[in-house]
Amino acid sequence: MKKHMKWIKWFLLLLLVSSIVYWLNKSEILQYTTPEQLRDFIASYKVLAPVVYILLFTFVPLTLFPDSVLAISGGMCFGLFWGFVYTMIGAVCGGTLAFYLSRGIGRKIVTTFSKKEADKLSAVINERGFVIVLMLRLIPLFPFDVISYGAGFSNIKYRDYILATIVGIIPGVLVFTNIGTQVSKIGSFEFYISISMLVLLVVCGNLFKDKLKVSMKS
Repeated sequence: MKKHMKWIKWFLLLLLVSSIVYWLNKSEILQYTTPEQLRDFIASYKVLAPVVYILLFTFVPLTLFPDSVLAISGGMCFGLFWGFVYTMIGAVCGGTLAFYLSRGIGRKIVTTFSKKEADKLSAVINERGFVIVLMLRLIPLFPFDVISYGAGFSNIKYRDYILATIVGIIPGVLVFTNIGTQVSKIGSFEFYISISMLVLLVVCGNLFKDKLKVSMKS
């Protein structure tokens, strides 16, 4: 009986995910490819805008839409503080969804979303789960969702995965949200500071990338 209930649970989840993917592709949401367009779309929901933004971040793993673009639109729409808060919540929800999808539904289905890159990451994460996920999260522009799917394929505990995710995404979320906040002030001191923070994030990310390569070899 328990086994049947488990299969029913995963079938319903798969049905829900399939419906969401279908809706995302049939709706006009995926046509909003710039931060400005996303900002206007999110802001159109007025008081519900934060909820819509968090939901977009939650379901973005099903589309592999660039999280950085969405984070910039969050800064443009909500400002630095609330943009940061909503983005963190949405990223954690999205990371959790991708993690449990890959862990529960199976590799064959999920790799259609992750382009099979996640399968390669899972072997690496198996070795040093928390540290590897943390280092990957600290690398800017590394596909957020691929890391989530790869972690789900591995044997890392969710607790370790989500803690590494929360800590690791803080610098990136802060930088991209701040860019969105300052983008309307091009030429100002604050704008150049936000760009400098992005450059610093990329440089530090490359250092972590080199460390990760060394760690993978050892």
